[in-house]
Amino acid sequence: MTKINKDYIKFTKQMKRDYTILIPNMLPIHFNMVIRVMESYGYKAKMLENEGHSVVENGLRYVHNDTCYPAILVIGQFIDALKSGQYDTHKVALMLFQTGGGCRASNYVSLLRKALVKAGFGYVPVVSFSLTGLEKHPGFKLTIPFLHKLMYAVTCGDLLMSLYNQCRTTEINRGQSRRLLDRWTERVASEMRTAGPLRYSKIKECYRRIVKDFAELPRRDEKPVRVGIVGEIYVKFSSLGNNGLEQFLVDEGAQVCVPGFLDFCFYCIYNSIIDKKLYDRTRMPLFIYKFAFNFAKKKQQDMIDAVVQNSSFEPMTPIEHTISLCRGYINLGVKMGEGWLLTAEMLELYDSGTKNIICTQPFGCLPNHICGKGMMRPLKEQKPDINIVAVDYDAGATKVNQINRIKLMLANAKEQQKASADSHAGSGQQSEKSTDKEAVLV
Repeated sequence: MTKINKDYIKFTKQMKRDYTILIPNMLPIHFNMVIRVMESYGYKAKMLENEGHSVVENGLRYVHNDTCYPAILVIGQFIDALKSGQYDTHKVALMLFQTGGGCRASNYVSLLRKALVKAGFGYVPVVSFSLTGLEKHPGFKLTIPFLHKLMYAVTCGDLLMSLYNQCRTTEINRGQSRRLLDRWTERVASEMRTAGPLRYSKIKECYRRIVKDFAELPRRDEKPVRVGIVGEIYVKFSSLGNNGLEQFLVDEGAQVCVPGFLDFCFYCIYNSIIDKKLYDRTRMPLFIYKFAFNFAKKKQQDMIDAVVQNSSFEPMTPIEHTISLCRGYINLGVKMGEGWLLTAEMLELYDSGTKNIICTQPFGCLPNHICGKGMMRPLKEQKPDINIVAVDYDAGATKVNQINRIKLMLANAKEQQKASADSHAGSGQQSEKSTDKEAVLV
């Protein structure tokens, strides 16, 4: 792990009053709510929406091109925004979300500061958002009530993302599911902005009403090809990182299935529990991690219950079941990058009926190649009908090549679906003939 420079510019209490914190766009639904939570605690924040080739160009200009693609994009988006003239660069701060592990989880904050100096913005403070306390900023504190609200931002974001993905391909009125998503995102975000703690009874009622509203959307009675997306967390979720992969799949008539962000939160917590078992060490007392895991597990189950009791939508997979699927495939001690979670999510998708999977990976990302692409062969040996394709995303990768690989996967998926439908139809006809024959004999 790279040692963090102790001489970094700290985000002060005065900055909290005057500065706007810029946040990279990875999870638009979730981060809109995170911003409202921050506003409820007195912060000014804005999620960046600048995209295009200039983001990549700025990333490549100030970051070595051998650095992983997510780092190039995040840093490029920050610098592109600072150069745009839309912000007073002496009144903004940048926020980088970190888990405290290897790779961009800890090293990229130093990389970002180095790039800012090269670009002439060395005076812009960078706030490290980390639960592991990598850095201290007098003007930014993560308190228990703050984290409590953030968790509900994650759960509500996951629920909205899941329901939207299950509706957008088969909606009868084009754009209706998007409008409903935007309306509920704004509504929940406004609730998050209120001062003081949130009543959990209100959150549970919100789950139920969200599910019922999406269940009432007019949808065509058809079963589109289901395609799951897994991979490195930024490229998996960010449309900037994966070249608008979700929208491309929807335009091709597929239903997108993306495991939620809460799974990654579980993964980070559970890794600390495994550290205690394997190495007899944790950053904090073990009971804190166990409490956090069980607390979040209960909240996930409440979401699942809301979906099951109020609709016919596919619910989220309970985290304990997801973890159990790893058995015989990968050890839970494998935790660099997305580690065992990457394999687990492929198994989770298959287990829920999504046999077509795109593994998004930054070119040269070793953890992804091991836990994602490297696991494709053993998965196919045990599950011959699984249809996985690994797609590299990099500044030098051509979009045409990515699209061709995805279209080939979709073609195979549609052939398998048609063959399965013909097989079921044939079985039905054969069963009907047998029944008729028996009737004649009687």
